[in-house]
Amino acid sequence: MASKAREPAHPLERLIFFSDAVFAIAITLLVIEIQVPHLPRGAPDIQQVAALANLLPSFVGFFISFWVIGAFWTGHHRAFSLARHYAPGLIVPNLAILCAVAFMPFATAYMSENFGERVPHALYNGVLLATALLNLRLVRKVTDTPYVDEAASAEDVAVTRARGWGVIGGAALAVLMSLVAPLWSQFALITIPLWMTLAIRRAKARLS
Repeated sequence: MASKAREPAHPLERLIFFSDAVFAIAITLLVIEIQVPHLPRGAPDIQQVAALANLLPSFVGFFISFWVIGAFWTGHHRAFSLARHYAPGLIVPNLAILCAVAFMPFATAYMSENFGERVPHALYNGVLLATALLNLRLVRKVTDTPYVDEAASAEDVAVTRARGWGVIGGAALAVLMSLVAPLWSQFALITIPLWMTLAIRRAKARLS
């Protein structure tokens, strides 16, 4: 009976399932946005290779956004694994981050088609930063009363919340870089694990 009492409320499960579906669709749309090269039948290998080379920015955008959306889904999954209760206050914050995630395939395609240009890169990194901020808001809400599982440890809650700062740090740096060096701005996202590690260490230090 005790384990059954700790199962998530049915409305909470529906919210999680719906969110998983949106994340899955957004990731799928990333590859659909990449147009297959149309070459005449029997085209020589050099033309085939050249056509694929022209799609390199699209491939880069796909892989970056795939892992970014995957990271947001992982954070969403981790946060909701600490929740056991439902209240209507979760709906709007959850829809807000799903809206941002659903917009990412467009931002990715726009950046890929205009790789190296300031506005497309600034838009993409801006969307990423906005999504990270919305994610932080949702994570903090779902790991607080009345939603969080009473059995969840203070360290698990603190670490889960701290992880969100990693994407915020990397995305904010990418936004700044996109204004001065758009072509290299995506490399700023490599710093996400560093910001995340620093945030987690700070969160744990506060608990000790």
